[in-house]
Amino acid sequence: MGVNISLYSKNSNDIYNFINSYNGKEIIQKNILKWSKEYKNPIEVVDIIGVFIDNNYKYKINMWLSLDKNFFINVTNNNADKIIRYLFERYPY
Repeated sequence: MGVNISLYSKNSNDIYNFINSYNGKEIIQKNILKWSKEYKNPIEVVDIIGVFIDNNYKYKINMWLSLDKNFFINVTNNNADKIIRYLFERYPY
């Protein structure tokens, strides 16, 4: 099992705009309120977490991270740095 990132929003275009600004190659629909992606390489989520924290003032989005089955962590300004550090400790290669 890989690492799963889920985005939730009450505003219909926030997720679309965020994903397009983060990764223009990813094709997603407009007017979605939920987006989820599984990453096979857990270290790849560090990039999207960093971009999310740097730009969270622009979008009304909640991010949830799942490292283990049925265990979710809400990514916030307060815990993002600790989550990124933990990912590099848990998956050093």
